[in-house]
Amino acid sequence: MRLHEKYKKEIVPALMKEFGYKNPMQVPKVDKVILNVTTKEAVQNPKVLDAAAAEIQKITGQKPVVTRARKSIATYKLRQNMPIGVMVTLRGHRAYDFLSKLVNVALPRVRDFKGVSGKAFDGRGNYSLGLQEQIIFPEIDYEKIERVQGMNIAIVTTAKSDAEGKALLRLMGMPFRN
Repeated sequence: MRLHEKYKKEIVPALMKEFGYKNPMQVPKVDKVILNVTTKEAVQNPKVLDAAAAEIQKITGQKPVVTRARKSIATYKLRQNMPIGVMVTLRGHRAYDFLSKLVNVALPRVRDFKGVSGKAFDGRGNYSLGLQEQIIFPEIDYEKIERVQGMNIAIVTTAKSDAEGKALLRLMGMPFRN
């Protein structure tokens, strides 16, 4: 069963019962998922961003946007407006499909995985997660990557509190360790 269908059929009724919502529209849902890859090597070699963009596109199925430096930092030889990373924002079915792939395929492939931290919420029900390697996704061919790099994943929900956001993600299958 796809995650979006599971959300409608199982998660919404469970959250309505747990938090006492009277209307299904009150139940929190995933608004968007943002993937962000930033590399310091992009300052010397802008071609690194092309590889990162291609990998993010393979993982998400959506073309990423190049992010640029907001201000100059002389110690890093970084100038304002230099390209330093790529990001993609997934909404709707793509966000649910990516979450399903993350929870069911990618996270179990992490070595010595004991679950993700349950404390990485921002106070408004949104969750952030950092991955060390992009090779945990099945679309990435280990032989063809130039370098292993990590990424940040932000899951933005319509939840009003961390408890509601955590309950939503737990029911979606997010393996919290605490």
